[in-house]
Amino acid sequence: MRLSLLLLVPLILMENMTDAASDAPPKAAMKDHVSTWHGEAVNDPWFWLREKTNPEVIRYLEAENAYTEAHNGAVKRFGEALYKEMLGRIKQTDLSVPERRGAYYYYSRTEEGKQYPIRCRRPAQPDGSDDLKAPEQILLDDNEQAKGHTYFSVGSFQVSDDGHQLLFSTDVTGFRQYTLYKKDLQTGATSGPLAERVTSASWMADGLHLVYATEDPVTKRSDKLWRRTPDGAPELLFEEKDELYRVGIGRTRDRAHLVLQVTSTDTWEAWTLAAKDYKGRLKVVLPRDKGHKYDVDVRDGLLYIRTNKAAKNFRVVTATFAEPTKWTEIIPHREDTLLENIDLFAGHMAVWEKREALPHLRIFDFGSKTWLEVKFPEPVYAAYSAGTYEWNAKAVRIRYQSMVTPDTVYDVRLGDGVLVERKRTEVLGGYDPKAYVTERRWATARDGVRIPLSVLYKKGTRRDQHAPCFLYGYGSYGFGMQASFSISRLSLVDRGMVFVIAHIRGGDEMGERWHDDGMLMKKKNTFFDFIDTAESLIREGVTSKDRLVIEGASAGGLLMGAVTNLRPDLWKAVHASVPFVDMMNTMMDASLPLTIGEYLEWGDPNQRPAFDYMRSYSPYDNLEKKAYPAMLVTTSLNDSQVMYWEPAKYVAKMRHLRSDKNPLYLKCNMGAGHGGASGRYDRLKEVSFEYAWLMSQVGITK
Repeated sequence: MRLSLLLLVPLILMENMTDAASDAPPKAAMKDHVSTWHGEAVNDPWFWLREKTNPEVIRYLEAENAYTEAHNGAVKRFGEALYKEMLGRIKQTDLSVPERRGAYYYYSRTEEGKQYPIRCRRPAQPDGSDDLKAPEQILLDDNEQAKGHTYFSVGSFQVSDDGHQLLFSTDVTGFRQYTLYKKDLQTGATSGPLAERVTSASWMADGLHLVYATEDPVTKRSDKLWRRTPDGAPELLFEEKDELYRVGIGRTRDRAHLVLQVTSTDTWEAWTLAAKDYKGRLKVVLPRDKGHKYDVDVRDGLLYIRTNKAAKNFRVVTATFAEPTKWTEIIPHREDTLLENIDLFAGHMAVWEKREALPHLRIFDFGSKTWLEVKFPEPVYAAYSAGTYEWNAKAVRIRYQSMVTPDTVYDVRLGDGVLVERKRTEVLGGYDPKAYVTERRWATARDGVRIPLSVLYKKGTRRDQHAPCFLYGYGSYGFGMQASFSISRLSLVDRGMVFVIAHIRGGDEMGERWHDDGMLMKKKNTFFDFIDTAESLIREGVTSKDRLVIEGASAGGLLMGAVTNLRPDLWKAVHASVPFVDMMNTMMDASLPLTIGEYLEWGDPNQRPAFDYMRSYSPYDNLEKKAYPAMLVTTSLNDSQVMYWEPAKYVAKMRHLRSDKNPLYLKCNMGAGHGGASGRYDRLKEVSFEYAWLMSQVGITK
């Protein structure tokens, strides 16, 4: 339900909104708005900034953008130079590694000057090999689709089993609201929209029937599954009425089954339907049981169930469709290893695991009943499945990188685990990975827990109290950060910065308990871990307070707000990107997207203990009259995950309270969503400005 609203007399009118060249920043009007929380009247004078259709709100955001522009001329010029430098390292006209799917090889390519990829295929040779001379068919040119739009993103992209039909969805606002279309790949004709607010979609076996999930128009919770017949009539197959749960549809690699996954933060449930059963109903595998998380795959008519039942970090069991509760364990639980995913093939099973913040890959041979472990070449790295489509594949495709090794596509031979390199992303300009160092360090939290850190710097960089350091963190939802490669990041370390990822609690880098210990009533561990990491870096002589800048996005923006409130003295500058900072207003409003489902991650503030705990660290609610570090806050007007008004209100309130003279800027993309600009060039321009601003705060200006 919505908060009760009481609008009183405006106290202060908006000032200086259009005088961006003035030294005085924009000042948002204060308009009393009183809500009652657990019997307490709480006034939020910037609540009115939620009124997206109010011209006064748009004028305020535009004034903030103008102020940021006017007061960052040197930073903008530095950012433009960085943009050229970053772009100069990118091979703009490029081709992905083709992937076999049935009678075709599928790939995407980019062309210099174009923002988006072009999705293509070409026929395979009769023996199944890639025919490089075969004619190319363009399936979807994202650049053509994006014409007339400031934002464009493709969601679902599925080709029918016979290769004749394409199912795809697009978002043209950034609000993650996807519209579903169908394209006849024989005639080139596109039809639709077939459905709105589509979150996932899949063909059935005949390439005529299709299934798709849709979201609620208000809460954006994915709650319904539909089957569409060839005549176009939608049929409701499933509806999830519990607001804690969301649904998503997929198809097994053997193409024989559809799987509907129903998930909340702590409980999962799976339903199956034969891909050829065009009139059938979904059947639940195991009815939901509070705290039981499981997912399923299928091989030779046997269910493979990854479950946390009696296995905190998951194990894998098999069962029949007829007796899904009668289990045979095939991969036991390990206390020190998170079993993240399994990929089933005709003769093998690839198993992705995580241990001490590093991914690991094991392969099981169903014929010989033997295991082998894939060996990766570096001690600190990132690796993940790149999506192998073919059921009878002889290799599993993965992407591998480290903080010094560019993104590399490997085919891992299922028979012996050998890595066959298919492509390494070319970094132009004479990049030499040997000129850089990546390492694993550990910090110790105040409660004695060891926190893994991934570190990157250029050889010869001084690592003492004079060294500038860029510290990044996230720590929420059980999403672990990998030690990946970034072309943009080279512009930081080439200028003497030490770049550090803090793998703090709230992610899953050290297993499921790592998430548990950074959520709900233990959420403050996330913030303390980040602070303790910074103090460890300072104590060990890697950097100093006046040389330390930090960044986090979304829930990582919550992290930025919380640690800035707790230890404003510890950071020279802060970049909070699309930050979740207005926690109490958001979590007390069940009508907002995501809110109710988030109760299991943050707590239900309708319960007093959770309310008090969340309120004790909510960044917006804990702003005070004190000095804060320099801050850049970035957001997007069409963000559906963290509404634009959270960072806007945060900046307005901080401006009203702060006692220092440090810079505070709000930068709002007026035509994008949660991830910022969608085009590759536009996004790079955003990153270059953000990096230029952070570096300028520690004296790096060119």
